[in-house]
Amino acid sequence: MALRTNFESKNEIGVFAKLTNAYCLASIGGSEIFYSTFESELAENIPVVHASLAGCRIIGRLCVGNKNGLLVPSSTFDQELQHLRNALPDSVKVQRVEERLSALGNVVACNDYVALAHPDLDRETEEIIADTLGVEVFKLTIAGNVLVGSYCVLNNRGALVHPNTSIVDQEELSSLLQVPLVAGTVNCGSSVLGAGLVVNDWIAFTGMDTTATEVAVIESVFRLNEAEPSRITQEMRASLIEGMS
Repeated sequence: MALRTNFESKNEIGVFAKLTNAYCLASIGGSEIFYSTFESELAENIPVVHASLAGCRIIGRLCVGNKNGLLVPSSTFDQELQHLRNALPDSVKVQRVEERLSALGNVVACNDYVALAHPDLDRETEEIIADTLGVEVFKLTIAGNVLVGSYCVLNNRGALVHPNTSIVDQEELSSLLQVPLVAGTVNCGSSVLGAGLVVNDWIAFTGMDTTATEVAVIESVFRLNEAEPSRITQEMRASLIEGMS
């Protein structure tokens, strides 16, 4: 299922939220409608955490995360970091990253297994991503764009990429990610997918301007209509328990 919402009349949901299979971050200062949209759909399965990073509300562009971890910029305040560590599941590692390209959500796209990263990302940052998020990291561009987090959105079932991505590149990316992939848009033609969409393995949230056709593509490529959140979270818990034993 894909739901449409907005943040103070802005359609850039991915700027003000971060969604994974283990948690959802929602920026402070939004309307009750914005929060309730997330909480009504997610609260039974994963925590919805109100947060800021470095005093900013654009949390979706500043951090990158998956079920295993969350990476935030070095400018994140101590109290913000502690709030996240207290609010997120114990299995989620939260870590600051000292990186020149500090808008991590713009320069990294990931699911629970693979991360795509800006070609100029520091080697140390690449290692932190691999270690904290438990993923394999590939440095590349999407349709010639280095901001891969802005022009690509992933879950563990599919990927949506910049509409100008060539067929050859789509096939190579799909092979790399081991998931189906399509080129598309959100918010009535916007190619900045990361800003307009957040998704996990069972639900997506996108801007109010997103058309019915765009919603249908989102639900199809991410296989959202097949997903059962309770089963996915049960599998995650079983995997976690197995890893601890």
